[in-house]
Amino acid sequence: MDKKVRVRYAPSPTGFLHIGNAQSALFNYLFARHFNGTMVLRIEDTDIARNVPHGEESQMENLHWLGVDWDEGPDKPNPKYAPYHQTERNKEGIYHKYVQKLIDEGKAYYDYTTEEELQKMREEQKAKGETPRYGGHWYNASQEEIDAAKAKGIKPSVRLHLPKDHTLEWDDWALGHISFNSDNLGGDFVIEKNNGMPTYNFAVVIDDYLMDITDCLRGADHIANTPKQIAVYEALGVDHPHFCHISLIFNPATGKKLSKRDKNTLQFISQYHRHGYLKEAIFNFIAFLGWSPVGEKEIYSKEELIKAYDPNRMSNSPAYFDQHKLDWMNAEYIKKMSVDELADRIMTLVHENDSEEANKLNDLKMSDDDLRALLKKVIHIHQRDVYKLIEIMDYAWFYATILDQDLSYDDFANFDKDETLAVLNGIKDAVKDLSDDTTPDAYNDLIKKVGKDVNVKGQKLYFPLNIAFTGKSSAPQINEIMAVYPVATTVKLLDKAIASLN
Repeated sequence: MDKKVRVRYAPSPTGFLHIGNAQSALFNYLFARHFNGTMVLRIEDTDIARNVPHGEESQMENLHWLGVDWDEGPDKPNPKYAPYHQTERNKEGIYHKYVQKLIDEGKAYYDYTTEEELQKMREEQKAKGETPRYGGHWYNASQEEIDAAKAKGIKPSVRLHLPKDHTLEWDDWALGHISFNSDNLGGDFVIEKNNGMPTYNFAVVIDDYLMDITDCLRGADHIANTPKQIAVYEALGVDHPHFCHISLIFNPATGKKLSKRDKNTLQFISQYHRHGYLKEAIFNFIAFLGWSPVGEKEIYSKEELIKAYDPNRMSNSPAYFDQHKLDWMNAEYIKKMSVDELADRIMTLVHENDSEEANKLNDLKMSDDDLRALLKKVIHIHQRDVYKLIEIMDYAWFYATILDQDLSYDDFANFDKDETLAVLNGIKDAVKDLSDDTTPDAYNDLIKKVGKDVNVKGQKLYFPLNIAFTGKSSAPQINEIMAVYPVATTVKLLDKAIASLN
């Protein structure tokens, strides 16, 4: 790298942090951290009509949750580059200064075409089977025509004049060499609207230029914008940053770009948080959507990804969203995390109360200490067989409300009635004098002793206990589940099971 790396993530507050937005932010983050550069957060908020309340806050909060931080932005301004909102930059006249420069140099011009005239032009071109394009009439308009338009009170936009048959090209980190002919861009394009607002393709160039952005990593859906932006750079006589167009995320079921209509895929980062995915797993998973490291390893910490990141290994193929892989990856992270840390994460979800599972646990009216103690026991039991934290939350609620559950005792039919009754009655007699803090190991010893006393072992001993305490013959270590219940609950569950057999 010849220059100190400066990259930017520049969201519009027209929505919340989508998986595709997060992908762009994450690769900018990896690029900046790998090359010891600077990451800038810039808010492109000029589309005021589409901005949503708290859209900016949501973007920032969810980026922080994901583990993507930035060095400069609205909350960390560098006086040399601030402000970081395009609306504020426009109020300061930053964009119009360069618009006027291009007008003065004859590279841009005022266009008095009305919206009605533009619409008529598009319809006529469409009727002829032509690609819609602006004809460039006002570039060579006479002073009389200009004076007449002004007399009518028409507010002009400003268009950049494109040179004819000119090649606009760049070398892309992901896609290699790309070129466009200026004649195929739809004609001279607007760089300043008639309300004084810069268009996206102009404002982004001015911002990247003034903020010394060296590399621009963004979704491949921006490829059509890039030649127009390069045309602006060339008109200004300045170098453009190195571009990387990141693979778009596709739905493997439809073979099409992931869209909000894909109801089987969570769309927003806040949903992944709410559903109990670990931020480390989401970070790891997204890093593989459009990039791959050397080797077969798939589980990487953030620090390992930063070290391994190589922009030359950015993919030029679509990135397919593999839900099974995400669930597997999340499960791997859950297995490796400490019980205390998992309990802390789940308690955060409970306090946020942003899911049905959290709502159910809050309805238990348990103290934080009691709920956390319950969660730790449940985590110890199920840490190796769940994919998401909400599954642990569901298990915790199930165990806490076990006496209200409609347990099935149908599987008792698979075992000898007398042997099963002997086991259940033996366990009942043995647990009556125990305390609520009896350990799983103590329950394990108790079960073995009862089995020896009644001469029952193996599945005939353990499966009936699974049914009595969970309603299913297949369950995790039943001694650990018994340790979750207060002794009084254990006795009542045994009474219900015995009654069903009798």
